[in-house]
Amino acid sequence: MSPPTKVVAEYAKSNRSSCKTCSKAIAAKDLRLGSSSDQEALKQLYKGGDQSQQKDKRTNKEENDESEVRDLKKPKLSVPNERPDLDLKLSVSDFKNKYKDASLPPKWKAFQTIIFLERDDGLHDSSKIAAFDFDGCLAKTSVQRVGADAWSLMYPSIPEKLRGLYDDGYKLVIFTNESNIERWKKKRQVAVDSKIGRLNNFINKVKVPIQVFIACGLGKSVGQAEDTFRKPKPGMWHIMEQHFNSGLAINMDQSFYVGDAAGRQNDHSDADIKFAQAVGLKFYVPEDYFTPSR
Repeated sequence: MSPPTKVVAEYAKSNRSSCKTCSKAIAAKDLRLGSSSDQEALKQLYKGGDQSQQKDKRTNKEENDESEVRDLKKPKLSVPNERPDLDLKLSVSDFKNKYKDASLPPKWKAFQTIIFLERDDGLHDSSKIAAFDFDGCLAKTSVQRVGADAWSLMYPSIPEKLRGLYDDGYKLVIFTNESNIERWKKKRQVAVDSKIGRLNNFINKVKVPIQVFIACGLGKSVGQAEDTFRKPKPGMWHIMEQHFNSGLAINMDQSFYVGDAAGRQNDHSDADIKFAQAVGLKFYVPEDYFTPSR
């Protein structure tokens, strides 16, 4: 290793000093160098220091890049009960057997503007969530028809696909909007029986336990904010995550959401894709997810 370079430098004591190379005067208290060799040595020191700084910057960048790569390899986990935008404290007394004036069938409960299936037989909580919309995704329905039997499977592959997910350790969850339950004030019981009847019959058809959340609130309108549980708002997901998954952190890399409202030209809305984006889930449209070799 070479010895450190020595540079002779001092402040000019008066205005009588001048540069030995160009003969220009050096003002009092300005820094002057002893010789031209000192000037060259100072340039080399500055250059070396600049290179050292550049090297440090490159080293720090490489370390940061390596850190980011390591972080990318780690699964993204949600953290239950750390949702400042919706952190509700629930107790058994908050759950009702009726939604306003409409009675609910066994195992179904109401909380604020949500109706949910309390616990389907065989359902297991999991860090992996396979979530789905209902109408237009799992079931073919029509707004002109009501009744528990007024539906059919959207795709023939659905029962096998859901069974495979369940066997692979996923918890299956349906998140569906149904504003008719709120709108039909004089026929609310009819709307409740129709929606829940279809969901119960669907679950019996596919023979797989599923957790269900129905958002009954209304969308955004003049003078009224959008219901916090209605898609695309993520309220239903947060309730499931915080209070209906046994406190398990959800692996967001392995979880996903399937829905038909993707904002395409013929879609009725973009509520499903925006719901997935708000939560941070991978998103699929049903024709891609349920149609083999598409």
